[in-house]
Amino acid sequence: MDSIDYYNKYAAKEFEETVNQDMSEIMKEFLSHLEEGDTILDLGCGSGRDSLTLYELGYDVTPLDASSEMCKLAEIHTGLDVLQMTFEQMNFDDVFDGIWACASLLHTPKKELSGILTKIARALNDKGILYMSFKLGDFEGFRGERYFSDYTEDSISQMIRENGRFEIEKLWETDDIRSGHSDVRWLNVLAKKK
Repeated sequence: MDSIDYYNKYAAKEFEETVNQDMSEIMKEFLSHLEEGDTILDLGCGSGRDSLTLYELGYDVTPLDASSEMCKLAEIHTGLDVLQMTFEQMNFDDVFDGIWACASLLHTPKKELSGILTKIARALNDKGILYMSFKLGDFEGFRGERYFSDYTEDSISQMIRENGRFEIEKLWETDDIRSGHSDVRWLNVLAKKK
């Protein structure tokens, strides 16, 4: 089962577990680089939680998710149209001021991330800002039914340097805000398109 199948199968459970998590502290860092009305792609929007927050804050939000079931739930939750496509299917040119990829790129195999970053850079307009988050560590493989790629500050910095399309603005670690996940640390990445 790949991650998309997982989210189709467990969409309701995933929605319930994530929809009420408060990402406002981390979102502040991202939004400090943007202005009200700017265009934001919520890449791997899941429940639509962050799309709705960004929309209510006055941004022009495009939610996107690969899971058809998550898209349906996100549309109901947000009242926004949700694009159903994979990261690989993305084909935008200079469209967005910001791309918010909260806990979504972590399902991408490490050997494929650079190609996705290239697509993200193309989707961003000049000097656009990217936020992405990963579980902290160096594990890659299946945890249960989903594939994960964890990163450390060094390994994500090297990946971004080698890709050559972004400059890191900030790297920082945070605790998992979900109850029962106190052993999980997150690596947050804010990067500006070169």
